[in-house]
Amino acid sequence: MTVKSDPPLLEVRNLTKHFPIHGGIRNRETARVYAVDGVSFKVHAGETLGIVGESGCGKSTTGKVILRLEDPTSGQILLKGTDITNVSRREMHPYRQQMQVIFQDPYASLNQRLRAGDIVGEPLGNYGNLSATERREKVANLFARVGLRQDAMHRFPYEFSGGQRQRLGIARALALNPEIIIADEPVSALDVSVQAQVINLMMDLQEDLGLSYLFIAHDLAIVQHISHRIGVMYLGKLVEITDKQSLFRTPQHPYTEALLESVPVPDPRKRKSRTVLKGDVPSPLNPPKGCNFNTRCPFAVDRCFHEEPELKEVAPGHMAACHLR
Repeated sequence: MTVKSDPPLLEVRNLTKHFPIHGGIRNRETARVYAVDGVSFKVHAGETLGIVGESGCGKSTTGKVILRLEDPTSGQILLKGTDITNVSRREMHPYRQQMQVIFQDPYASLNQRLRAGDIVGEPLGNYGNLSATERREKVANLFARVGLRQDAMHRFPYEFSGGQRQRLGIARALALNPEIIIADEPVSALDVSVQAQVINLMMDLQEDLGLSYLFIAHDLAIVQHISHRIGVMYLGKLVEITDKQSLFRTPQHPYTEALLESVPVPDPRKRKSRTVLKGDVPSPLNPPKGCNFNTRCPFAVDRCFHEEPELKEVAPGHMAACHLR
């Protein structure tokens, strides 16, 4: 697939999301959780940008803020050049047609009291003027597109397998013909064989419909398979972003190197050196000064403890936030 370069479909500029913590008799703010702290990237039409990182790094929160399910603390969110950062819930209504979501848990994200056909058809009722017959035909077509039988429209979510429920979630996301879908760990709750089916379905849909994805995950193998470019997050910040070939061949950030080296090789005869990260991820309540990674980085120098590195271009199309690059 040829990925378009200009203009970006989605652009995020220095996005932050801080959660205040209140306490004391007067319930004043006593601390902040720096969940997302200055993230910037672009997603182009027809492209999949993968976002990876350890649990708690802020990748899911980033997706929620972009969708305006959470209000950003600062920064900008541009959808097709329109700033949607501070629009009201009512003003956000038309933009939700262009930007949909696939949730991590295919069971919890579906209304257990509704039949599958009503779940997939609900967005059509919120945004369209289709008759009941037209809506049923549209839903039937969506079921067929994601590999579900038409008679499944009358079943309840608990009657489906995990993979089938996630197909329902995908069908619901497709109902309004969006241009970009934010997929938040969409296969992490599924069996490995089913993961492959769902990923291949998403890639086929992208090819057929020209969709763009922001694909959030922690599994590097899956992200490598589906993504065109990959961004690596650590403690609320993007530390590296580039195309997937460059990331896997020539990683430029020590954290990315450690992530790649931690991937098991399914061949006992092949051994490789590994960078073992010491200690735990610092608390987002009190991130380290300077580089967020300095407490675990085996190459940290004095500058890393006092000066925050800028996410800069270290090779054509390859951005990294490291003083040593």
